[in-house]
Amino acid sequence: MTSILSSYLAAALQLTSTPDPDANLQAAEEQIDLAARQGAALVGLPENFAFLGDDRQKLALAPMLAERCSQFLVTMAHRYQVILLGGGFPVPAGDGAIYNRAELVGRDGQLLARYDKIHLFDVNLPDGNTYQESATVRSGDSSPPVVHVSGLGCLGLSICYDVRFPELYRFLASRGAQVLLIPAAFTAFTGKDHWEVLLRARAIENTAYVFAPAQTGVHYHRRQSHGHALVIDPWGTVLADAGTSPGVAMAEMRTDRLEQVQRQMPSLCHRKPSLFPLHT
Repeated sequence: MTSILSSYLAAALQLTSTPDPDANLQAAEEQIDLAARQGAALVGLPENFAFLGDDRQKLALAPMLAERCSQFLVTMAHRYQVILLGGGFPVPAGDGAIYNRAELVGRDGQLLARYDKIHLFDVNLPDGNTYQESATVRSGDSSPPVVHVSGLGCLGLSICYDVRFPELYRFLASRGAQVLLIPAAFTAFTGKDHWEVLLRARAIENTAYVFAPAQTGVHYHRRQSHGHALVIDPWGTVLADAGTSPGVAMAEMRTDRLEQVQRQMPSLCHRKPSLFPLHT
């Protein structure tokens, strides 16, 4: 196992993003500034941090948002000297659709990792709401990355709906991920029953920290997000919960805790993958 810093503070930010990119990015910077002032080394923005609105407007703004979001992450990471996760923003896919992309940026403004969301949220919920992310978003065609960040350890990227697919996180864990990054805009209806349960499960089964920035509140029309940005330890203990207002869930990531849990519960070492081949 690659050791992480003996301890560092991680800040999972919680926003109520709207169709106004200027207001969203201003709100994001305010939270980044607050987290940095409190000593956070890793700061994460949720999915749709720069824009949460109508799909047609999102497609029209995608070229501008793609460039602006990437530059915003570089500027913020360098200005506040943090490792910064941009949890998801639209990037033109070249065929009239977009990718939902997360980027991880280092303190010097260097791009450390990039991930295009693989699993798309196409569901019909019992509350009458229907979501069809695939109508405008193309699924990423590359495996989610694991990147070693000096002082922070091995970070594995994912986005929101991915959390329902445990094989993705087992893939990340098998490649050494010690912190699972799961930025989201989880719906209020599904979040009340599934959000914390799924995140704790991903932490427990992979004996890894889970770092989950989130959207909260009402954004436009009927769209409402669950909130509760979380930081969870490898035992599945919730270390920080941002509640339902914009703010931050901040907690300490500790090497000794990670190693203790992996020593006491070495379940990853007990796997028998040859007996349970995956079928498509």
